[in-house]
Amino acid sequence: MTPKEEHYQNLADRVMCALEKRQMIGYYCPTKEEAKEKLLSLIEDGATIGYGGSMSLAECGITDALKSERYHLLVRESATTPEEQRALYQEMLFADVFLMSANAITEDGELINIDGRGNRVAFLTWGPERVILLVGINKIAPDHETALLRARNTAAPMNAIRLHRDTPCAKTGKCADCQSPDCICSSIVTTRRSHVKGRITVILVGEELGY
Repeated sequence: MTPKEEHYQNLADRVMCALEKRQMIGYYCPTKEEAKEKLLSLIEDGATIGYGGSMSLAECGITDALKSERYHLLVRESATTPEEQRALYQEMLFADVFLMSANAITEDGELINIDGRGNRVAFLTWGPERVILLVGINKIAPDHETALLRARNTAAPMNAIRLHRDTPCAKTGKCADCQSPDCICSSIVTTRRSHVKGRITVILVGEELGY
């Protein structure tokens, strides 16, 4: 084990213990490939699956792997009109599993997420029977304040660029606490525990993933 790998393992061990105290389940996978295998092992055949817009899921090949006859995948890209999106989100609300990432996670196990429309954080909070988050090691922050800064000044600007949004942060790389029509930061949600024990699972990956 290299010094970096040992450091990541030690960091992950602290986060896993913290998640358990917050009624969440945690797994650590050193590589994307192991994380993908672990996530798929947690989903039963025939499950209805929803997912949020996540570069972490895409980088691990998760959504592609779920496009099989084994699962009922609710493909978010198939909804092209507001009416279709609303109908799809209603289905996701009652999915067996919802997949997403986190914008940041603290060393003591809090999940920090910023959302524009709010459906992603809504499903994390309530609805789907289970929620599984795939989170890169780069998203760990020492405390709540640092995690929030990361979400607003690292994740949000890059997502604004990815989504071609005309926001101050997309131009400067720094949150301006804007009220832009294109703002993707309508809701900022801290998940400090899972109300239903074991409903939320976090798979922490020992590689940089997403934003």
